[in-house]
Amino acid sequence: MRQTLPQLLNEVRACSLCAAHLPYGPRPVLQAHAAARLRIVGQAPGKKVHETGIPWNDASGRRLRDWLGLSPEQFYDARKVAIMPMGFCYPGRGASGDLPPRPECAPCWHARLNALLPNVELTILVGRHAQKYYLAQRCEATLGETVKAWKLYLPLGFLPLPHPSPRNQPWCVRNPWFEADLVRRLRDIVRSLAL
Repeated sequence: MRQTLPQLLNEVRACSLCAAHLPYGPRPVLQAHAAARLRIVGQAPGKKVHETGIPWNDASGRRLRDWLGLSPEQFYDARKVAIMPMGFCYPGRGASGDLPPRPECAPCWHARLNALLPNVELTILVGRHAQKYYLAQRCEATLGETVKAWKLYLPLGFLPLPHPSPRNQPWCVRNPWFEADLVRRLRDIVRSLAL
């Protein structure tokens, strides 16, 4: 018998595959429903998200919701928005910020989850880890070049974004086209999904 999405979500939320590498232990954070039309693939939860269990529950999440033009009610409605980071658990802190997502997570879970999300029309790829995984050789040499080439990926159902962390504000300042053009267009595209 084929596994249902609720069954798979329970399995993901019980995952301890890389527990030995997680300084705060496993706490997979994601949301999904078979009716979702928008999928957001980010990097990995931060410490605040780990503590609350609510995806994008931080300054980066507020900025991402602003870029998308979504209210918290829309964003946190799993029937509208699926949220699947590359690593479902907080990986811990490194020398210059959070560590990258654990490499075991996406190969283990993403294909199985995606197979049970038949209504997704657009996948937002937030950050280089998500872009390299989903776009593979189609990625440009840098995150900035990949984001700038966003129109190439839209027919494939993907839209790449930089990470909305306040730490990336200098990138946004150096690339005024991003908020002036792409964010405006992104809001139109998301609005067209009738979330």
